[in-house]
Amino acid sequence: MLLAIDVGNTNIVLGVFDGETMVESWRLATDNKRSADEYGTIIDSMFMRQGIKPEDISDIIIASVVPSLLFTLEHMCMKFYDKNPIVIETGIKTGLKIKYDDPRQVGADRIVNSVAAHNRYGGNLIVIDFGTATTLTCVSADGSFLGGAIAPGIKTQAAALFEHTAKLPNVDLELPGKFICKTTSEAMQAGLIYGHMGFTEHMINSMKKEMAAELGCKEKDIKVIATGGMATMVESGVSCIDEIDRRLTLDGLQMLYEKNKGLVKKRVLQQE
Repeated sequence: MLLAIDVGNTNIVLGVFDGETMVESWRLATDNKRSADEYGTIIDSMFMRQGIKPEDISDIIIASVVPSLLFTLEHMCMKFYDKNPIVIETGIKTGLKIKYDDPRQVGADRIVNSVAAHNRYGGNLIVIDFGTATTLTCVSADGSFLGGAIAPGIKTQAAALFEHTAKLPNVDLELPGKFICKTTSEAMQAGLIYGHMGFTEHMINSMKKEMAAELGCKEKDIKVIATGGMATMVESGVSCIDEIDRRLTLDGLQMLYEKNKGLVKKRVLQQE
């Protein structure tokens, strides 16, 4: 079985695959203070509830946007599963043509999502991930990673308002149902959520225009795929999202594993 680990700034998402079939997935909080032993023990306990044994894991692949956690998780893989994980980093086979000025700057999450979307949906695509950051990535039908945009996610914006203002509260992210609000909490919800909906519509419409001009295609033929925790909420108020794919990142890791399973890591892991 393959263990796929997607390390985000807020959550770590894990999936276990038997071939191309996902057996189960889990989500836990990202915590830089946890040791390899702590992560291994937590993951083992989740596996036990599903009847998965450490020896059932034959390979591991990791995508991380938190560099400080990568060594910890690599060490965990060696100690608990006796496996050197494949890490999504420069030099890995993706099948994409990275049209970035410096490909090393592209986040692992954007690469993985682009691979999954390109292989699953084909055609000219815009891939949106509504996570800690909202990322928008343009991928052409021939597999070119054209670039995109990065903005603070809704939860990140909410936390910034709470932390950097004296009187604004920490609000639950729920639709207030109106734009002209009469309480501070609802006013914040309207600004955060409806504002992000407007941002999404504007960015997608503008990106479609640029992609159509660059690729010589029609705007209406560019498909928009969304993933991430806030995707459903944002999609409820916009007309530009064609598909929500919650498994996009984990499935992308499984696809990348198939492209790179012969890869032997050169890195020697030192004891923590």
